[in-house]
Amino acid sequence: MNNLQVVTYTSKYANDWNRFIMASKNGTFLCHRDFMEYHQDRFQDHSFLIYNDKKLVALFPANIKNHILYSHQGLTYAGLIIGKHASLELVFQIFQKLLETIDTLGIEEIIIKPSPKIYHLHPSDELDYLLFKVQAELIRRDLTLSIDTGQTIDVYSSNRKRGLKKAQKNELLIKEEQDFELFWNQILIPNLEEKHGVEPVHTLDEIRYLKSKFPKNIRQFNVYKDKQLVAGTTIFETVKVAHAQYISANNTKQKLGSLDLLFHHLIHEVFASKPYFDFGVCSVNQGKQINSGLQAWKESFGASSVSQDFYSVFPKNHHLLNHTLI
Repeated sequence: MNNLQVVTYTSKYANDWNRFIMASKNGTFLCHRDFMEYHQDRFQDHSFLIYNDKKLVALFPANIKNHILYSHQGLTYAGLIIGKHASLELVFQIFQKLLETIDTLGIEEIIIKPSPKIYHLHPSDELDYLLFKVQAELIRRDLTLSIDTGQTIDVYSSNRKRGLKKAQKNELLIKEEQDFELFWNQILIPNLEEKHGVEPVHTLDEIRYLKSKFPKNIRQFNVYKDKQLVAGTTIFETVKVAHAQYISANNTKQKLGSLDLLFHHLIHEVFASKPYFDFGVCSVNQGKQINSGLQAWKESFGASSVSQDFYSVFPKNHHLLNHTLI
């Protein structure tokens, strides 16, 4: 048995945490402490570090609310973050030790949303198997629409092709910007308010702060017609995925083809070397329904479905991992 120790995160472990994230199998900058803590006032952090003989071997980003541990409500995905060289046996032992520790704290339930596989730098499906072993319950499944850029993308719908021709005829200009104010205030906030009665997940100040911390990972692309902003998208870029965090355009998008040109440019030029371009979710209502208009629009660029699962786990079931390896 390995000499495992589970430690509750405090700020003194920040450097260890961040170094491990960037060298892990399945962590991204979203799990970096600078990203996790931009909204720390909204979540009670209860993350864990797992050491083996004093060497950091795994992380579990988490927050606690109403005696339930979430991994992590402030992140799109999280789960168990493991090192590149961790053996299957070690990961089994890490997870069992983690559940045992959480059980002794009196926490009765954990909600885990593992990162989708397109974000993994190396195959790391150990958690999938472990969730099966501890009889985790699948409580939600979202669908995101992503393009595998390694395949020939020749499935644009007729609408997208017409839109691209309109955009080229209208001589639209695409620019990468370093600030988000125009897009947030002129396009994104008004559209979300009008169509859905909501605000962006990130305020303007928050997205600016995150950009200052992750300048190579958070990028803004705007579309202009005669120097007038008409559309844009905010991209969260990881090693393998360019993810469209926000997409919005004014009411001229059909006439001008602004989004058609923007995403053609991003997919085929800016992020052509990325294995995946992710348009984001098309599921709503906790994964129970699909926004068919959104789904059809994203598929019209050649995107197809990738699932993201949410599980309920009872820490007391850690004993079900006994004798797994024979």
